[in-house]
Amino acid sequence: MRFAATVLMTIAMLCLIATSCLAISLKDITYNTKDAGKVVFSHNKHLAKKSAHGTPTFSCASCHTGNKSKKHYTMADMYKGQSCGACHNGKQAFDAHECSKCHQVKEIVYQVKETGPTPFSHKKHLAKIKDCSTCHTKIYKLGKNPTVTMAEMGKGKSCGACHDAKRAFGLNKCAKCHRSPELTYKTPPVPKAKFSHAFHTAAYSCNDCHSSIVKPDMSKNKRVSMSEMEKGKSCGACHDGKTAFPVTGDCAKCHTGFNVPAKLTFKNKKGSVIGHFSHEFHTYAYNCNDCHTKIYPYGNGKRITMKQMETGLSCGACHDGKTAFSVKGDCLKCHKK
Repeated sequence: MRFAATVLMTIAMLCLIATSCLAISLKDITYNTKDAGKVVFSHNKHLAKKSAHGTPTFSCASCHTGNKSKKHYTMADMYKGQSCGACHNGKQAFDAHECSKCHQVKEIVYQVKETGPTPFSHKKHLAKIKDCSTCHTKIYKLGKNPTVTMAEMGKGKSCGACHDAKRAFGLNKCAKCHRSPELTYKTPPVPKAKFSHAFHTAAYSCNDCHSSIVKPDMSKNKRVSMSEMEKGKSCGACHDGKTAFPVTGDCAKCHTGFNVPAKLTFKNKKGSVIGHFSHEFHTYAYNCNDCHTKIYPYGNGKRITMKQMETGLSCGACHDGKTAFSVKGDCLKCHKK
């Protein structure tokens, strides 16, 4: 009887223990932080940790003392060893400063009006700087921050706090963050002109041109003519024959596909050839802009008579008997018959 009573008591205790265990529900807890997203705490992951000997590292009693607390712990509290920081101190477990272990971080793309989408990679930065507090909240508050200009960054704000050419590459290395597109300008009736950022940034920094010569927002730049460039505006600020080849030089260097016909043939109304003009000969002695567009517009100009030339129009601008032989002279120099 005594043995049977002992067995029944043991079974009852086991049932009580089993019932109590079933009553405990170990589930993941999600904390909604104000500016740093959701943080998930997993009971199962923590209780699954084992030592080198195979024994569990943590038990419920490791964290739970039996006293319920509704206190909200800040990251500053954790850094001092409270709450999660009691274990997450870099010795027992990863340091609480390694925020991305608990907080979800994402890749950010800033929509910059002047230069287009500009990415910021948390992943790349965290590979070099483990401590999120390096930026948050000393430089950036958590959540949305006000827009900072490049001028302000140059004074140490925002990205400029680190990107000072000492701790990290300088702000003058714009292409590291901003895309530098190859630009094509429509310049009818001559072929399109191309500008290569890749070529120019190999020799110059972005701020050599932006924004003293050209504004980063291309929509705010006024169209500049070749004659204005010759006076030092736009490309002409450097392409002056000293710093770089002059804008009055070889047009094909910028206008790709610019094909100057060796000879132009002129016909009368009946279709008969009455004269020739040699580009090849004239460009040995003159630049393209000596004639274009002061004397001739690019493309098909208005037909000029010999009488008009004698007054200084068209060929007569140079062929006046002083600069070059006169249009009143030997006709066969230009005309076949």
